[in-house]
Amino acid sequence: MPAVAMSPAAGAHGEMCGMMAIAAALEAKGERAQRKTVLAPESAHGTNPATAAALGFTVKPIPANERGRVDLAALKAALGPDVAAIMLTNPNTCGLFEGEIVEISKAVHAAGAYFYCDGANFNAIVGRVRPGDLGIDCMHINLHKTLSTPHGGGGPGAGPVVLSAALAPYAPYPWIVKDGEKWRVAEDGAKVEGTPLGRLKAFHGQMGMFTRALAYIMSHGADGLKQVAEDAVLNANYVMAALKDVMSPAFEGPCMHEALFDDSFLKDTGVSTLDFAKAMIDEGYHPMTMYFPLVVHGAMLIEPTESVAKEDLDQFIGALRSLTARAKTGTAAEAFKAAPLYAPRRRLDETLAARKPILRWKPSNNPPETDPLKQAAE
Repeated sequence: MPAVAMSPAAGAHGEMCGMMAIAAALEAKGERAQRKTVLAPESAHGTNPATAAALGFTVKPIPANERGRVDLAALKAALGPDVAAIMLTNPNTCGLFEGEIVEISKAVHAAGAYFYCDGANFNAIVGRVRPGDLGIDCMHINLHKTLSTPHGGGGPGAGPVVLSAALAPYAPYPWIVKDGEKWRVAEDGAKVEGTPLGRLKAFHGQMGMFTRALAYIMSHGADGLKQVAEDAVLNANYVMAALKDVMSPAFEGPCMHEALFDDSFLKDTGVSTLDFAKAMIDEGYHPMTMYFPLVVHGAMLIEPTESVAKEDLDQFIGALRSLTARAKTGTAAEAFKAAPLYAPRRRLDETLAARKPILRWKPSNNPPETDPLKQAAE
């Protein structure tokens, strides 16, 4: 890729950067008013349609086929002179590689649109696949998972964005420009060989995370990064193979970096995906991603990265097999619904907490023996 924007603060901010570059390219061609539709597969990250909508685009979903991949026929039928771009995740959020991605990119470009790729799952293909070879116009490379940055918890985020030759002229300031043998920083308003879309962020990016990621890249080398992808995919398939006889894989065949199960194995047990996940806390594990992607009922999405040892995976698999066996007895539903029992906090009413959050703590006036918080803790 001929250009990289380092300033985006997170993956979603990187999406915004890439889509702003697409909007700028359309504007330069006089097509911004005409091309108002962004195509988003049903398995896309939720931030993809949100980003497109925030920039004034209309989002049109593209269904998946029975194999969990983009329905190519439906995609081609949706392409037209009103389409600005497609926002696709590869591997997708079902943990599956979009094998027809080159044909997808050719069809998108033939329609005059651009190809944005979500790089949140880059750890499955890093060192093995070059995004530019797939026909991708822009992709944010989340440093989490792929390049050792912590995942979740609100940060620290960083979302470098790679841009194709078609979008490189619209990369945001600041630019790093070579004049003869010297390099200079072209700040906001400086003359460069392009029309930058402006500045996204006050600072140049999350330097602490860049330093960490660079150290990770240099310590691994090209062969090590290739092994990162291989180990991440191997670990996920090991989990899938070890659990598919007791849990229910969402799709047939091998997966990429994450093993996806639906909740059909819990049918008639009285135990829900949420109950199962809360019981995992009592086993010492943070629950997997739940109810996502939305195309899978009661989804349980397990993502072991390259750094998880086989011994740790075996212990995790053992815990899930034990929970599954207990759930299938048909008599453990109440115990599951009470979980977690041994965590510092018991189960919360998450819906009520989201809709009516208590944002200010006030001391209780109740005597200790009738204090509901104390009683709950006991």
